[in-house]
Amino acid sequence: MGITTAGSTTTAKVVGSLGVLAAAAAVAGMGTFGGFSDSTTPVSVPVATGTINIDATTTATVPVDASGLVPGASVSRAVTLANTGSLDLGALSMTIGATGSGVLTGPGGLQLTVTSCPVAWTAANSCAGTPTVVRTGGLTGQVPLAASSAMKAGQADHFLLTVSLPGTAGNQFQGQQSMVSLQFDAVQKTGTAR
Repeated sequence: MGITTAGSTTTAKVVGSLGVLAAAAAVAGMGTFGGFSDSTTPVSVPVATGTINIDATTTATVPVDASGLVPGASVSRAVTLANTGSLDLGALSMTIGATGSGVLTGPGGLQLTVTSCPVAWTAANSCAGTPTVVRTGGLTGQVPLAASSAMKAGQADHFLLTVSLPGTAGNQFQGQQSMVSLQFDAVQKTGTAR
């Protein structure tokens, strides 16, 4: 049997009370660190690339038969250039090339005039709108088409291509042949952050 004194009972009570207070503080502290949380449902964001697509069509026979061309004469063909892609263009150009007789393709030889019309050219090669001459010159070179309506997605430009033999052409132009090629090139617009 042990002997109990009044001081040790008080100490036991104080230690017991401190233990109860510590346990109560621990329980109360757990509530202090609680919290609520929430999350959204997944959001689907479609990401797709656009397309660049240009299409040149003509209602006339290509290649153009210009046989029998005499000085001062010309032959014309209408070509529709359509931007059938989903993106506006950053640059558009036409490259003109020619092979064959150097007399026809050189200085003073065949000339190519490119004229734009806001609507399709008629069968008689007339423009119901206001025509704009885009280029006049020899059979080689590159023509920037920055003002073309085909720069915009879903739009088209209507060109009349006229090849002419100058009226000053002499006998050295007789019996000559040349092949003219046209190529349209499109470049995308520079990407931007959205």
